Amino acid sequence: MENNLPKNYQPKEFEERIYETWEKNGAFRASADPDKKPFTIVMPPPNITGQLHMGHALDHTLQDVLIRWKRLQGYSALWLPGSDHASIATEVKVVNKILEEEGKTKEELGREEFLKRAWQWKETYGDRITLQCRKLGDSCDWERQRFTMDEGCSEAVKEFFLRLYEKGLIYRGSRIINWCPSCGTSLSDAEVEHEDQNGKYYYFRYPGEDGGEGIVVATSRPETMFGDVAIAVNGEDERYKDIVGKKVILPLVGRAIPVIADPYPDPEKGTGAVKITPAHDPNDFEVGQRHNLENLSCINEDATMNAMAGKYEGMDRYECRKAWVKDLEEAGYLVKIEDQVIPAGTCYRCHTVIEPRLSDQWFVKMEELAKPAIEAAKSGKLVHVPERFEKIYLHWLEEIRDWCISRQLWWGHRIPAYYCQDCGEMVVAKEMPEVCPKCGKSHFKQDEDVLDTWFSSALWPFSTMGWPNETEDLKYFYPTDVLVTGYDIIFFWVVRMVFSALECTGEVPFKHVYVHGLVRDAEGRKMSKSLGNGIDPLDMIDQYGTDALRFMLATGIAPGSDIRFKQDRLESCRNFANKLWNASRFVIMNLQDENGDFLPMAEGELSQLALKDEDKWILSLINEVAKDATTNLDNFDLALAGQKIQELIWNGFCDWYIELVKSRLYEGEEEDKKVARRVLVSALETLLTLLHPFMPFITEEIWSYLPDRKTMLIQAEWPVYDEAKKYDAEVARVELAMAIIRSIRNIRVEADAAPSKKLRAVILAKNAADVQAEEKHICKMAGISEITFAASKSEVPEEVMSAVVDGAEIYIPLDDLLDYKAEFERLQKEEARLQGEVKRIGGMLSNQAFVSKAPEKVVNTEREKLAKAEEMLGKVKERLEMVAKKL
Repeated sequence: MENNLPKNYQPKEFEERIYETWEKNGAFRASADPDKKPFTIVMPPPNITGQLHMGHALDHTLQDVLIRWKRLQGYSALWLPGSDHASIATEVKVVNKILEEEGKTKEELGREEFLKRAWQWKETYGDRITLQCRKLGDSCDWERQRFTMDEGCSEAVKEFFLRLYEKGLIYRGSRIINWCPSCGTSLSDAEVEHEDQNGKYYYFRYPGEDGGEGIVVATSRPETMFGDVAIAVNGEDERYKDIVGKKVILPLVGRAIPVIADPYPDPEKGTGAVKITPAHDPNDFEVGQRHNLENLSCINEDATMNAMAGKYEGMDRYECRKAWVKDLEEAGYLVKIEDQVIPAGTCYRCHTVIEPRLSDQWFVKMEELAKPAIEAAKSGKLVHVPERFEKIYLHWLEEIRDWCISRQLWWGHRIPAYYCQDCGEMVVAKEMPEVCPKCGKSHFKQDEDVLDTWFSSALWPFSTMGWPNETEDLKYFYPTDVLVTGYDIIFFWVVRMVFSALECTGEVPFKHVYVHGLVRDAEGRKMSKSLGNGIDPLDMIDQYGTDALRFMLATGIAPGSDIRFKQDRLESCRNFANKLWNASRFVIMNLQDENGDFLPMAEGELSQLALKDEDKWILSLINEVAKDATTNLDNFDLALAGQKIQELIWNGFCDWYIELVKSRLYEGEEEDKKVARRVLVSALETLLTLLHPFMPFITEEIWSYLPDRKTMLIQAEWPVYDEAKKYDAEVARVELAMAIIRSIRNIRVEADAAPSKKLRAVILAKNAADVQAEEKHICKMAGISEITFAASKSEVPEEVMSAVVDGAEIYIPLDDLLDYKAEFERLQKEEARLQGEVKRIGGMLSNQAFVSKAPEKVVNTEREKLAKAEEMLGKVKERLEMVAKKL
């Protein structure tokens, strides 16, 4: 009874079973083993609101390739999984759910009850994405799964906040922040997406208080004029020297504001004069600080106008703009309007245009924290792959502003600041104080705001290891080895992890940042809901299997570059899996007798066995690819490693070695059969091990059918290059034979000779002994009945088709290639066709009416056609004469 792989490759039948077996047997578990080197990756925690998309599939595949490879290399390889609480995204989901199901706002529900619902939502939906990750084959240590708001991570957040506060690096202040009117919260600079939008510049005249002409100012946001407190001009601008120090009148409002000199205005831009609205523009705020100007806010948190806007109070900012500009125009203050492309900041979550506004918020002073993070990259302690992304990292740090860390939300880490309700004293502490240090009372209220999600994510590489406690995990697995991430969150997350780790642990959180691109559609567009071009990886897995998707993603992308998702590439990866499956099935079938029992194999060291040339060739090839793939993986060139392994399996093993060894399995002597079986198993074992990080399911399934399986493939050993397996002479002989076989096959196709037709060959070789050593293979695989070895070209027949390869010239007699009767009939038909063509074109050119009226170019083209047809007809006639003699 056969004990073999099923006839057809059906990944659905074994992928889930294999994953369950891995988990059940603790195959993903990592421990602080003093006898092993650690290798650590922390998974970029997906949002609990998320569902698996193609970006996750790419990111996780790359991480899993690296972690499986290192596990096979004998490292204690930890891939630590987890998820992020995602303040804004989750709160929006929960708020909408409550509104839909209960008709209540979060304020009506109250904070405590709202947070209960948020935790319930997290328990219901939060693990959805981690369950989907299992479908991808993620070999994470799930027993260590963390959540950014679990007890340990929350403790780390409080500790970090207190440390920074005590060092004077966290402060509460009134500054310009990015405000999302839709989400109702502040955003850090990293959370603002910048895009160019079609807008307008409005030019308004501010008349002089003294009745003079005043000054013309351009603005793209006229609705903020109600908060104007000055007009600034450059002190070097000669046009405005006489007006500096005077006052102008805010149109229609009637308030007098000063004209000040400041370096900020650019004399070359607009009119060179800038309205200063410190409460609604970060640059204006800085000017206001320098000149001690008042901060007047005219826009509410929901982007409606406040009482400062007078009759426009309550209007949306854009409705106000229209009405206000119309009124200013009617009053004669509008000078002109210009269409302009204007840079706009939008919320990274909801894409609403953000509103810069003055607000009391919590900030982190960044200048001191940024310096060691800059030095880490410049000194080589932190390496970006590819290197070009270091520039983005450094640019962000060198231009960084203080980080606004407070968010006007309820879901998240609540800021650990407490206000005494009796005297107003603020106390920053991990827990609510029992007694006020100032007045001795005990009535405290905690700050209402929560921390920016990235504040907790910044601690992820070490908070998940137990920091601030000195745990065994922290000592063994930290710093981590590599962070795998998309280029779109370098400044969101990578920068923050680096400066936070250096501040908390004194070490960079990872040695390498491996940056990959985005998965785009076949046309190169970013996948998005609005375009409707998103592709669900789970659908692709259902259709093609996990391994095909993983292999397509891992081998289709270069570090730092985007990948285009193309269905035909996925199909070719599925075909590769199918090829491996069928080849493995053939191997296993030839290892067993009719009862399904394994046949004996040669024992002992491979190098001590009576190996044939083809055995040494495949072992040498595998040895070289193992070395190259290891180097590629060390350099994070996963695609090149995967491509080399695929080429070795498809071409080297399936197309050549199996074919070369077949006759030995069927017809060889018993001892040689044992050797052939042993080499087949050894080669297949190593190939499966090399491929395993990329295609874990199919390789593990095939592995389980091989003889003497004591361990799962996931626990096997990565092949190490062995100089003893370098068989240069044998490799050269086999590859010469392969080149000869390919050439003969090409000649056969060119001559349209049937594959079954036996041919004779004459070979003129530099070293005939090398070809003679492989004569049996050449005859069998090229359909050759007899090989004659010529010493010189004089021994080669006249009528032949030939090919030249490095080291040999191959000649096939035409008599063997051609069916002369069929060729004679074909040539007669070709002669008749060409005669008709010559007659048709000749008749056209002998017609004087055609020649005189047709364009010269057309006539010349027809003459060229005639000459070519006559030349071909002559050759066909010559060939007909030659073939006729053979009949």
